[in-house]
Amino acid sequence: MANGIFSVPVPRNEPVLAYVPGSPERAALRAQLQKMAGEVIEIAPRIGGARVATGRTAEAVMPHDRRHVLAVWHRAGAPEVARAIDAALTAHRAWSRMDWPDRAAVFLRAADLLAGPYRMRLNAATMLGQSKTAHQAEIDAACELVDFWRFNVAYAEEIHRQQPQSPPGAWNRLEHRPLEGFVLAVTPFNFTSIAGNLPTAPALMGNTVVWKPASSAVLAAHVIMDVLEAAGLPPGVVNMVPGAGAEVGAPALASPHLAGIHFTGSTATFQGLWEAVGRNIRGYRGYPRIVGETGGKDFVLAHPSADPAAVATALTRGAFEYQGQKCSAASRAFIPASLWPEVRARLLADLAQIRVGDVTDFTNFMGAVIDANAFQTIKGAIDLARRSPDAEILAGGGCDDGTGWFVEPTVVLARRPDLPLLRDEIFGPVLTVYVYADHDLDEAVALADRGSPYALTGAVFARDREAIARLTEALTHAAGNFYVNDKPTGAVVGQQPFGGARASGTNDKAGSPLNLLRWVSPRAIKETFVPPTDFRYPFMAPGD
Repeated sequence: MANGIFSVPVPRNEPVLAYVPGSPERAALRAQLQKMAGEVIEIAPRIGGARVATGRTAEAVMPHDRRHVLAVWHRAGAPEVARAIDAALTAHRAWSRMDWPDRAAVFLRAADLLAGPYRMRLNAATMLGQSKTAHQAEIDAACELVDFWRFNVAYAEEIHRQQPQSPPGAWNRLEHRPLEGFVLAVTPFNFTSIAGNLPTAPALMGNTVVWKPASSAVLAAHVIMDVLEAAGLPPGVVNMVPGAGAEVGAPALASPHLAGIHFTGSTATFQGLWEAVGRNIRGYRGYPRIVGETGGKDFVLAHPSADPAAVATALTRGAFEYQGQKCSAASRAFIPASLWPEVRARLLADLAQIRVGDVTDFTNFMGAVIDANAFQTIKGAIDLARRSPDAEILAGGGCDDGTGWFVEPTVVLARRPDLPLLRDEIFGPVLTVYVYADHDLDEAVALADRGSPYALTGAVFARDREAIARLTEALTHAAGNFYVNDKPTGAVVGQQPFGGARASGTNDKAGSPLNLLRWVSPRAIKETFVPPTDFRYPFMAPGD
C-alpha cells in the first residue's frame, strides 16, 4: 500500500547516439553485431514466465543476407494461445491491484536498462533481423522505446491526477480501472519501438497482455522480453506468442475474455480483426476496445514559394530511409512545374549518392526490404510503372534478391493524377511524383486530400505564410500528423503524438495520454460524509 502521493521522474527524450568513426558506441555496436551474427539462438513463446517450445519451428534470417540464419523460433498455435490467455487472466488479479507507482517502476527500470546495458543488443537485433541501418535502429529500437516507457509513465500520472470537484459534505473520486480480461497486442516488423509499446502501454495501466509479434521481427521481440523480465515484470503480465496470424489471432478473438486489441499493421488485417470482433460481439464479457494504426499513402505537397533544396532533401529522407518501410514514408509528391526542374535535379543527385547493401557497412544509407513477399510486391509496383504509358521511372527500378531482398530507391513520374501508384500503398522505396501547373494548386491539394483512402502523415512546403495557413486549413483531415517544411516521418514521443484517421486507423495517438485512456475503464466514486435520514425535501413543507 502506497503511503504517499508520488511524482514520477520528469521524462526527457533519450539522446540519439551518432555512431561516428572512432566513437565508443560505434565500437560497442560493431562488437555486438559480430557476436549476434556469429550465433544461432533458439526463441520460444514466453507464457507465464516460462519458455514454451512447440517443436514447430521457423528460421529468422537477415533480410540483407537471406541465407544467414540468426535464430530458430518456435511457432505458437491455438494450444499456446489458450495457455497464454490463462496466464494473463491469472496474473491479472495481482497486477491490476498493484499500486500504479509500482507498475510504473517496472517500466522506468526497463527504460534505464534499455538506455544502458541492453541498448546495443536491441539495436543489433533490429539491424540484423530487420535490416535497419545503425541510425535507424538507434532512433527506433533504443531511443523511441525508451521514450515510450518514460513518457507513458508520466502520462499515467497525469491521468490519475485528474480528479472531479467535490462539494461540501462529499468527496468525489475517479479511479482508472484496467479492463476486464486480456488485451491482444499485434505488432509489426518495421518499428521495434512499436513492438515494445503496444503490449506495455496497456500493461502499465494494469492490464495483462497476449502479444503476437511479427514473424519477421522475432529476434527483437525476444530481446524486448529479456529487458522486461530483467526489469521485474511479473510472469503472465505480457505473454509473447509468435506465430501465423490466423493461428494466433483466431483463438484470441474467440475468447470471451478479450478486452481489447492494440494493433499496428496492414489495413486489410485490421479490418479483418474488427469484422471478427463484430461477429463475436455477443460472446464477449464487455465491448473490446479496438485501437489500430494501419497503412498510409503519405504526401509531400510543395507550394510554388517552397525552397527546392528543402523539398528535395525531405523527399530523399522521407521516402527512402529504412527502404520506405515506414507507415509514414513519403510515397507521393505534388510539385509545381516552376520548381520541378530544380527539385528533380537535386533529388536525382541525392539518389546517385545513396548506397544500398548490408547494414553492417555503415556507409550504406539503405538495407534490404523485409522478406520475399515484400520484395515481390514492390517489384510488381515498379514493373507496373515500367509498363505504363502514363509513368516514367526517373531513377532506380532495380531489384535483386540474389543475396538479400534489395530494391533500389525508385522515383516514378506520373503523367496522370489517377495513376494507381499515386493511390495504393506500396510500403517500399518507391516515390511517385506528380507535377502540377502552378495555377492548378487547388487540384494538387484535392489530390493530396482525397487521392488515397489514407490519412496518416503529410507535409507541405512553402515560404509564403499565407500559403502555409491556407494549406494547413485545406488539408485538415488529410493527415493525423501534419508537417510544415519538414519530411512526414520521424515523430518523436512527447513531441508529436502519432496516429492517423480514415483508412489509417483509429488515431488514438501512441505516445500520449489519449492512447493510455483507451486501456482503462473509469469508475466514479461518491462518498457522502453525513447522509440524509429523511426522504423529504424542503419544498415539500406545508404552507405558502
